[in-house]
Amino acid sequence: MSTDAIEIRLARPDDAHAIADVHDVAWRYAYRGVIPGRELERLVERRGAKWWRYAIDRKTRIVVMSFGGVIAGYATYGRNRAVGLPYQGEIFELYLRPEYQGIGLGKRLFNAVRRDLNGHDVKGMVVWALADNVRACDFYRRLGGESVDSMVERFGEVKLQKIAFAWGA
Repeated sequence: MSTDAIEIRLARPDDAHAIADVHDVAWRYAYRGVIPGRELERLVERRGAKWWRYAIDRKTRIVVMSFGGVIAGYATYGRNRAVGLPYQGEIFELYLRPEYQGIGLGKRLFNAVRRDLNGHDVKGMVVWALADNVRACDFYRRLGGESVDSMVERFGEVKLQKIAFAWGA
C-alpha cells in the first residue's frame, strides 16, 4: 500500500513550467464560457514558463502544492491591493488542476497561505472571484468567506462582476 505525499512549499525556478501548465488548464477549466474566448486565450498565453520564472526570481510570494510529486496547484499572495478594504492580506490566485479539485486539496492550499500570512502578522485577508465562476465563489463561501465588496472588470467588450470574499480584519 502506498500513500501519495502532499507537499506545499515556496515555488522554485524549476517549477515555472509546471506552474504555467497548471495555470493553463485551470484557467481554461474555470473561465471557458465566462471570459470571452479570445480574451481568455490572451490571458493564458501571456503566463508561460518565462513569466512564472521571472515572478519567482523577483521573489513574488508563490507556493505550489505537489501531490505524489506532481504540481497539482499553486497560489500567489501578498499585501492587499484594494486600499479601500480593511484587510491586510490578499490571495491573488489559487488554482488547482481540474483533476485535483473537489477532494480537499484547495482547502489545504488556502489554509497554508492563510497560516503564512498570519505568521507574518498580516491581519485579515481578501480574495476576489468572478461572480460567474460559481465553483470559486462556492469554495470561498464554504471556507467562511464573507462577501464584502464587488467591482466590475472588463474583458474585451464584456464587463464581469468580481466579488471580494474576506476573513477577519
